[in-house]
Order: sequence, then structure tokens, then C-alpha cells
Amino acid sequence: MIADGYEVISVAREPPNWEHERLRAAVVDLMDPKSTAQMAANLASRFEVSHLIHNAGMIRPNLLADVRLADLQALTQLHLGAPLQILQAVLPGMKHRRFGRVVLLSSRAALGAETRTAYSATKAGMIGMARTWALELAADGITVNVVAPGPIGGTRMFHDVVPAGSERESRLAAAIPVKRLGRPEDVTRAVMFFAASEAGFVTGQTLFVCGGSSLGSLAI
Repeated sequence: MIADGYEVISVAREPPNWEHERLRAAVVDLMDPKSTAQMAANLASRFEVSHLIHNAGMIRPNLLADVRLADLQALTQLHLGAPLQILQAVLPGMKHRRFGRVVLLSSRAALGAETRTAYSATKAGMIGMARTWALELAADGITVNVVAPGPIGGTRMFHDVVPAGSERESRLAAAIPVKRLGRPEDVTRAVMFFAASEAGFVTGQTLFVCGGSSLGSLAI
């Protein structure tokens, strides 16, 4: 987005490890509702926010018998509560300007995956939430869409579960119809399509960027 001329505010637990004149950072734990609300209100008061890209995620894998309610609650806040709080804060400005682009990053796991009770449930919830928002906000010039990636190599979240260069990684890549893992730039292209000002006739949609893995089962 910086390459396309936007001013970008990174919202994360850690600041970016690089700098740019149009890059700002807000350091916050999105699993903390109070801190998230304070951050969102602060940004909404200081900036004319036109785009919200919610690209936060955490897996906390466990088989059903071992799933903790605390994990489900934490991921509900991260995947559902945080984007709700941020959008509520910036929504008046978007409505006033009659323009907004909201892109939520869900997952191919929203369709189901072993050991992903909390993750799949909350990532699936993002799809329903986005469709509801799309209906409510369409007349205000605000679109809401979802990108649902499959396994994306080169990302910390993926390699926390599947070690880079491991036999497991090779087996997973071979099980994907296109026979490779995704790359961050595959996801970027999908996000930028939904984020474009020209994409005003596309809303409430979910685009799986998964190498075809959403067409069948996938063992991670």
C-alpha cells in the first residue's frame, strides 16, 4: 500500500522492523479490548482512515478434547472483536466521506481443519460478519470483503506450526493442487484488488487464495 502512495498505520504488538516516511506504527495487543478501543479512538481522531485491512491472526492448535475456552475467547477478540472495535471507531469518517474499504483476512481453515476448533470457528465468523457489514454499509460507499489464504510459506505464523524446510512442509506443499505453498505476495494481490477505489461494485465476497486447497480436505 505504501508503494501505491498510501499513508499506512501498522497496528500490532511490535513495531515494523523497517521505516518509511509514510509508515506509522501503533503498538497494541489486539487481544486486549480496552487497549484496542483506546488505540482505535486515538487513530480515528488523528487520521482520515479510508481503509481497514485486518491481517491479525493466531492459531492455538488443539484437538477437540484439549481445546480451552480461554483460547476460543482470545481468538474471538483477535479475529472478531478487534476489527469490530476499529471499524466502529473509523466508521463515522468513512460514512462522512462516503468511501471506505474493509478487507478481513480469514483463512482456508474456515472450511474446517483438524486441531483448529478456535481458529476455524473465529475465522469462519469473519466471513459472516463481513457479509453483514457489506449489506449495512453498501449504500455509504463502503465495501467489505474477505481474503482467505491457504498455507502461506515465509510467514511466522505458518512456520510456528510447520517448520521451514521440514518433511511436513514438503508433504503439505505436495497436497495442495498447485503443488506449492502460497507466498505473501499472492495474498497481497488479492487484498489490493479489494482495496482499490475502482472495486466499488464488489462487496460481501470471500476470495480463497489457497492454491485450490479449499476444493477439498487438507491435512496440516
